[in-house]
Amino acid sequence: MGKSFDFSLIWVYLPKLLSYLHVTLFIVLASVVCGVLLGLVVALPRLYKIPLLNRLVIIYISYTRGTPILIQLFLVYYGVPELLKAVGIDVSDVQPLVFVILTYALHFAAYFSEIVRASVNAIDRGQAEAGYSIGMSSYAVLTRIVLPQAWRVALPNVANLTIGTLKDTSLAYTLGVMDLVGRAEMLGTTYHFLEIWIALSMIYYVVVLLLEYVYHRFERRVQRFEQAVTAFD
Repeated sequence: MGKSFDFSLIWVYLPKLLSYLHVTLFIVLASVVCGVLLGLVVALPRLYKIPLLNRLVIIYISYTRGTPILIQLFLVYYGVPELLKAVGIDVSDVQPLVFVILTYALHFAAYFSEIVRASVNAIDRGQAEAGYSIGMSSYAVLTRIVLPQAWRVALPNVANLTIGTLKDTSLAYTLGVMDLVGRAEMLGTTYHFLEIWIALSMIYYVVVLLLEYVYHRFERRVQRFEQAVTAFD
């Protein structure tokens, strides 16, 4: 049983939790960066219909989207060391944080690759064909014509995916990572559970609002840039 609710304790616990905010943000940043890079690679077999790789990517995306992130955390944490041990690589000294970032990066990449595929397919094929007609290579068409337009289409979905990743990192504590939720679990020994979780929810909510604000400002800047280019043309 918890102790009697004390509103003033919310402000006592806030700084204690905020001191671990950087861990959560680092997990999100590292996962997003790695997930974007991996997601771009994963999207290529889907875009170019590479027979065997396309099928493997479909299975990977389907499995990732069809299983809870908590299960994926434990599969990576316990499964990767066993796989590496089979080839003579010992990773027993690797910090759990590495496996957490790896899991979220793989999770992010699966969703991001589908965002990329859908965004690229949303671009008028006539523009790509025009590029081919003047002798541009497939790589040049992709990087100079298709992707610059596709990323603007993808931006809102990437924003939602990033915010979702932030909230999903609340499960990182299950592997012993001392992030925001891990710190909240430790503070829970004081039995003021409600005050702690209210303080924690406030932190997550403010960070999400800030991320939404940053993405919104960035999207508006992109739109203004496009309007300026159109007017110049």
